[in-house]
Parts: sequence; C-alpha cells; structure tokens
Amino acid sequence: MSATDTAGRPDTAEPAPAAAPASRPPAPPPRARPPGATRWPLRRIINVSVGLLALFCLAAIAIGSVALARLSAARGEVVERIDPAIEHAQALGSALVNQETGVRGYSLGAQRDLLEPYTNGLAAQRSVLRTLRPELRGLPEARAALDDVVRAAGDWRTKYAEPVIATVDRTGEPIVTTTSVDTGKVYFDAVRTSLTDLQNDLEDARGDAAAALQRSANALTVVCVVIAGGFVLIVVALAVGLRRAAIRPVSRLAAEVRTVAGGDFSHKVEQSGPTEVRDLGADVNQMRERILHELSALRAAHAELDARTTDLERSNTELEQFAYVASHDLQEPLRKVASFCQLLQRRYSGQLDERADQYIEFAVDGAKRMQELINDLLAFSRVGRIVRDSVEVSCTAVLAQARANLAAAIEQSGATIEAGDLPTVKAEVPLLTAVFQNLVSNALKFRRDEAPHIVIDAHQDGEFWEFSFSDNGIGIDADYAERIFVIFQRLHGKGEYPGTGIGLAMCRKIIEYHGGRIWLDTEYEGGSRFRFTLPVIAAASAEENDTDG
Repeated sequence: MSATDTAGRPDTAEPAPAAAPASRPPAPPPRARPPGATRWPLRRIINVSVGLLALFCLAAIAIGSVALARLSAARGEVVERIDPAIEHAQALGSALVNQETGVRGYSLGAQRDLLEPYTNGLAAQRSVLRTLRPELRGLPEARAALDDVVRAAGDWRTKYAEPVIATVDRTGEPIVTTTSVDTGKVYFDAVRTSLTDLQNDLEDARGDAAAALQRSANALTVVCVVIAGGFVLIVVALAVGLRRAAIRPVSRLAAEVRTVAGGDFSHKVEQSGPTEVRDLGADVNQMRERILHELSALRAAHAELDARTTDLERSNTELEQFAYVASHDLQEPLRKVASFCQLLQRRYSGQLDERADQYIEFAVDGAKRMQELINDLLAFSRVGRIVRDSVEVSCTAVLAQARANLAAAIEQSGATIEAGDLPTVKAEVPLLTAVFQNLVSNALKFRRDEAPHIVIDAHQDGEFWEFSFSDNGIGIDADYAERIFVIFQRLHGKGEYPGTGIGLAMCRKIIEYHGGRIWLDTEYEGGSRFRFTLPVIAAASAEENDTDG
C-alpha cells in the first residue's frame, strides 16, 4: 500500500435526510379511575388504625395511672401514716409508763435520781404528741382516743403524781401508805384504758387501710390484665384488618404484575383493595397497554429495519462486486494509459514543442494519481469487511515492518525515528502496519527544511494503551483537528505534497475497528503529534491489576 497524506480542508457537507419514522399505532387513552374505587384509601386506613391504637394507649395510660395513683395513696396511708402512728402510740404508752414508774419509785425511795424516768417520760410524751397529732388527721376516732389519753394522763399527773412529788420533796420521807398507791393505780388505769382504745382504733384504721390497699392492688391487676387483653385484641384486629384491607390486595396486585412482567402483556390486571392499590393497578394496566403499543411499534420498526438490512446487504454485495471490478477491470486500462503515455514521453520528449511535453506529463501524472486513488479506495473499503484473525503482535515488530516499507523515503529525507518501549496488542497485523506506515509517512512528507525527527511512545491508561507519534514538521492548525480525518480532505494543493487525502481517514477507520480512537494533540507545539488508543489484552490487564494490588 502506498503512503498517503494528511487529510485536508473539507467543504461543509449537507446532512443526510433522516429516515421517516415507522408508522405507530395510536397511543392508549389516559387512565380512568376504575369503578368501585370509593373505598377508603390506604392512607386513611392506616391513619384510623394508628389513631385507634393511640386512643387505646392513651385510655390505658390514663386508667392505669389512676389505679396506680390509688394504690400509691393506699400504700402511703398504711406505710407513711398509720404504721408510724401505731409506733408513736406505743412510744407514748412507754413514756407514760416511764412517768408512772418514776413517780412510784420516787415515792417509795425518796431519792431524787429515782424521779428521772418521770422527767424523761414527760419530755418524750410532749415530743411524741407533736408528731402523733398530725398523723391522726382524718382519723377522728383515734384522735378522740388520743385526747382521752392526754386528758387521763393529765388527771393522773395533776391529781396524783405532782402532789406525791411535792409531798416527798417537802418531807423528804417516802410515802408507804396503801391509800396513796391505790389512788395512783386508779388514775393510771384510766390512762391505760385510753391507750388501749387508741391502739385499738389505730389497728382498726390500719386494717381498713390495708383492705383499701389490697383493693387498689387488685384493681391495678385487673386494669393491667384488661389493658393487656385489649391491646392484644386491638393488635390482632388491626393485623387482620390491615391484612384484608391492604396486604392481601397488594399481594394479589404483585402476583398480577409478575404475570405481566413475565411477558404476558395481554393479561389485564385486576383492581381491588384500597384506592392507592386500585390506582396502582390501573397504572400498571395503562403501562401494559403502552408496552403493547410500543411493542407493536417496535415490531413494525424491526420489520422496516430488516427490510433496510436486506437492502444494505444487497448494496454491500454490489459494492464488493464494484470493488472487484475496480481492482481488476479498471486497473488494466489505467496501466495501458500510463504505459503508453510514458512511452510517448520517452520517445518524443524534446521532439515536440514544450506545450506537447507538458500535456504528456499531465497525462502520465493523472494516470498515476488515478491508480493511487483506486488502490487507496480499495484499501479503505476493505477495512472491517475483509476480516482476518486478530493476533497478539508486538508494536515494535509492526514499526519495524513500517520502517522497512518506507526505507527509501527515510533514507532520502535523512529522518531519525526514536521509539520507546512499545506494548504487545491484539490486532490484524496488515491494518496496524498501515496505521504506523501512514503516520510515519505523513511525518516524512510534511517536513521542514531540517531532517525529520519522529518520536514514538506508548503508555497504559486504564484498559487502553495510548500511543503518540510526534514529529518536528510543519504542524497542523487546531482548527483542522477533525477535518483532517475526513476522506479526500486536503490542507495543501496537489502540487505541493503528493497523496490522495485518504491516509488519516483510513487510520481512523482502522483504529476504531480495533476498539480505539485517534486524535490530533492540539496542545503540542513544534510540529504535529497524533495520539491513538488500543485496548489492553485482557490477560495482561488482569496481571497488571494483580501486581498493583
């Protein structure tokens, strides 16, 4: 294959008219609300269910709080009032007994220290009374009994104890008469009787409070049982209701949708349950109808596409036949024209006038250009249509073959080619060689006055190898970065640089055929730099990832 040149400036091409779309059946009408969709929506069902459960919980909390408060009050009555009152009543009895013991001992022994229990008991009585009176609030019988105790104790103290103490203090002698002892006993028996009544009243009050505490505990137990039973019943009722009103219709809808999703688009989805579920079923039906509509349109489009594919295959067959004719039937007349024109040029050069020699030169040059154009067109049309096996090939070997093909041009221009480590890729060797040869040939062709210097390098970028071809030639304006890859586009006149304007278009077609892309590096200065990518071989990519890991 001959080296071809860089693509040139194209004329603005008119876009091809778009193919008329396939006829489509009319779209289904918008969804209408299904009949019987007046049932409660799922949102209202859930709100009502949650509201009922919340009301029950609030009622249960209120009733439980009242029962618990009553239990706490009954317990406080027993533990915080009556039990301390009983203890204080016993302490009051002990204080009164101590007073009686002290007076009797002092009257018999006439020693002042024997009167100390009386003094301590009197102080204890006053202290106990200050505490006991508030505790008997709300217990009128016990409070009356306490008043009787205080009154009897006062009578005993004023009518017996204080006179005896005064007498002993005055005489300094014991009182051993039985009359005095009997009098004191009579007064103190009244105190004991009052104490007994007080303690009995407190015991009765404690019994009543304990009964009330038990009743409160029983009431709290009943309330807890009723709340627990009611909660279970409500939860069961809500579960059954939600299952019948929501879960079961959703399950039925899911089964219907799975039937449609399995490919039975003609199956109509039944609608039942809450409004949302019915609406969803209606939406699924509408979607099913749209799918049927689109499916019919797609089938029509496929039929049209199959017809166009058949036409395209026929056109490709005719194109291959044309290529065959062009490569065989057209080449022979061109060779004859070129040969006879060259014979005329050699035999009659200098014998005719200058104008005749110029015409013969034009004829020879035109025949040669036509041969090159036909060969390049044939090569361009065969890319991707004449499939060869892709093999793993070293790009270093491909570059060596391209250099061998261009050895004469490289030697004539004095070019130097500097190549780095080039990878192994999977490609069709002749096509990849054509890419390398075209890029090197362009660098040799579009050079400055100095000898060409070409640098070829490659590095891995993810799943692709990125190649770069840099030269120190005349460069390409960034405005033509895309146009140079269009077939038959030239940036220079035919007299300035040889070629047919197919080279870079063929490079793009070959690179894209191998799964990569090619572009002009517009940021490079000092010449031209082309970059293109080729996929990394799968095994090498996996090995590279393992090494990085």
